[in-house]
Amino acid sequence: MSGMNFGSDNVTGTAPEILEAIVAANRGRVASYGEDEISHRLDGLFSQVFEREVAVVPVATGTAANALALSVMTPVYGAIYCHEEAHIYLEECGAPELFSGGAKLVPLPGAGARIEIAALERSVGMVPPGFVHMMPPAAVSLTQATESGTLYDLDRVRAVSALCRRHGMGLHMDGARFGNAVASLGCSPAEASWKLGVDVLSFGATKNGAMAAEAVVLFDPARKEELLYRRKRTGHLWSKMRFIAAQLEAYLADDLWLRNARHANRMGVMLGDGLAAIDGVTLAHAVEVNEVFALMPEALIGALEAEGVGLHRWATSAAPMARLVTAFDTMEEDVCGAIDAARRHAGRAE
Repeated sequence: MSGMNFGSDNVTGTAPEILEAIVAANRGRVASYGEDEISHRLDGLFSQVFEREVAVVPVATGTAANALALSVMTPVYGAIYCHEEAHIYLEECGAPELFSGGAKLVPLPGAGARIEIAALERSVGMVPPGFVHMMPPAAVSLTQATESGTLYDLDRVRAVSALCRRHGMGLHMDGARFGNAVASLGCSPAEASWKLGVDVLSFGATKNGAMAAEAVVLFDPARKEELLYRRKRTGHLWSKMRFIAAQLEAYLADDLWLRNARHANRMGVMLGDGLAAIDGVTLAHAVEVNEVFALMPEALIGALEAEGVGLHRWATSAAPMARLVTAFDTMEEDVCGAIDAARRHAGRAE
């Protein structure tokens, strides 16, 4: 596939440092099911990154991370509030409901794929305490960065957290692109998570250079035992868990995760700026991480695809819109190539 494939940050290969770690973990015979030395190091490594004691449960997919995280935050009869475009609501095939044993996702509106706090307050306030005819509020899930490539600023997360505390709910963060968010916000991982009141974080790595590695980060380590049972029961405990653990260890080493994210974000801004300067192209959102949402004529989208520019047609948009995503290994020359192609075809697409 062309280097101009911006269809997703999942289309990339694996970062060399992580591949090397996998090869190193392949040597010899070690304990299975997460009893290897690398897996045992993860709690300590993540605790250093987050500046407090945490418990970490590795899995291979983001859906598993989200569904397992939410399963320890809600009773089977609980309500989980999320944005109406959230990945857990639209694109995880009911996994959160399945893993939780029946909890319900409640979708809410909000510009830029960010939950509108007033809408959240209204929805939660509709449920009288102890009213057994309605599912009680159990948790809120925020995606950081969002499905629109936007960010929740720290004050907004703090406000959602305060609302959660008032109503006895937990706060989950879907951090499939958490590295990109932290890099863009310019704060520490702690300042972007538990210091704001986040209880459980789905910490993504696959989109940012890993082969297949995500982690559920529990800021209350006492929840780990329950989550370990749930991971096994749902079929997400790898027998050769060291290969996931090795990816996460290499991902954190020497801030590889943040270096990768900064590069992806920088390429995203470059691509967004270049497209926005073309007549007939408008950005739906400011480029805050590595995702560009560009409104453009259908003919131009087709012309870019014909020229080998990989993109994703955004189905939830009323007008023709393409999402283009940069990654840890995106080359400047490929960004320039996509911009040049759009410029050449723009006049003919009007």
